[in-house]
Amino acid sequence: MAHPSLAADPRSVGVLGLARSGRVAALLALRQGRRVFASDAGETPELRAAAAEIRRLGGDAELGGHTAARLAACDLLVVSPGIPPTASILRDPALADVPRVSELEFSYRSLRGGVVAVTGTNGKSTTTALTSQLLGAAGIDAPAAGNIGAPLGEVALREVQPDWVVVEASSFQLADVDTFSPDIGAVTNLSPDHLDRYEDVAAYYADKRNLFRNASAESRWILNAEDRDVIALAGDAPGDRRFVRVASTPGADERGGWLEQDGQLVLRGERGEKELVPQHELPLLGVHNVANALFAAVAADLVGAPLEAIRDGLRSARPLEHRLETVADRDGIRWINDSKATNVASAEVAIRSLPGPGVVLLGGVHKNEPYSSLAPALREHARVVLAYGAAADRIAADLGDAVEVERVAGDFEDILARAEELARPGDAILLAPACSSYDMFRDYAERGERFARFARAGEAA
Repeated sequence: MAHPSLAADPRSVGVLGLARSGRVAALLALRQGRRVFASDAGETPELRAAAAEIRRLGGDAELGGHTAARLAACDLLVVSPGIPPTASILRDPALADVPRVSELEFSYRSLRGGVVAVTGTNGKSTTTALTSQLLGAAGIDAPAAGNIGAPLGEVALREVQPDWVVVEASSFQLADVDTFSPDIGAVTNLSPDHLDRYEDVAAYYADKRNLFRNASAESRWILNAEDRDVIALAGDAPGDRRFVRVASTPGADERGGWLEQDGQLVLRGERGEKELVPQHELPLLGVHNVANALFAAVAADLVGAPLEAIRDGLRSARPLEHRLETVADRDGIRWINDSKATNVASAEVAIRSLPGPGVVLLGGVHKNEPYSSLAPALREHARVVLAYGAAADRIAADLGDAVEVERVAGDFEDILARAEELARPGDAILLAPACSSYDMFRDYAERGERFARFARAGEAA
């Protein structure tokens, strides 16, 4: 559990981006006695408050633009995950020789407990939350952090640090790591995503591969045995490997977790082969959540959680907010919020998890993925698709020949009202946008909250 020291690190730190993780990175650097200059191109009330806090604590901050010369004068640059590598400030020649790390890397170096890191395209948020829940059920302090919950720096700032931290590590956060080496690392699955930010899928996977960058014989990995891209990503990285399966049979000596044909979840580790819980006892929708539960159970077992605590934690698992979350059930219609389904693969999983016929809401900002691959799932599970937002025309063009697609204009409440008009008793209304949210919302969470408020109240908030 020993992490690299910051003792030899530079004395001055530039922080690029002052949203949640950037603000925390600046506070952590200030606590370490470093000179801090934080810079953000935006200027919102939240950013102004963060800049004022940094100045009050002895650092300096600018808003509304970036002063390249001041950032270039820093010994280290901490880059927030929301800033793409194509940002003009990162391509400024003045910054070419300044060492650069992600907030994840910077915060990791100040942790004193064990680290479970979860990455992948889909399922990483649920797996991270479930792992934290299972360890909590065992009495182990293991908060969820990183791309979910609190920035990792908030954990590093604690006076009393937890035994473990469960980190959701996005590709953006893994892009600029150096010493990051989790005690336990998991890869849930891989599929194309973020092609609005990456040149191609290979570049996206390359950042994910940084999870294994500092692998050693002491590393422990949990891999999706049924995803060839995941196995290829791990390559020949050293360390002990566990595997998760939901549709295939494990090898005789294979350790990990799997789903038996009779619906029983099974765990095999140092304590031998043990039954966990039947699938019907998991309070989560979809077979993909069986995989997420198995990832979490294997991780908790590796940490040392008692078997009964793992079982209890699985039976009491709570759906992740904005992830296949039933937010209302009124007039015979079930409203399901999967606002976090921001890519096509994730939306397909949500659609296939519908408990009955569905009115499916797709829309937002296009991420350079075709929607045509959703057609088989929609034909099987959806009566109608409502296409909205900036991507509505592309969605209709890709899917209109395969399923009924209706383009809906207006604000979000108008779209939800139309969904309610079309839904029949026994239907589900599913928000699984397959797009980012930035045409109409601050983020996917605001989108999901608006959906939930309408569903519960039956009227615009």
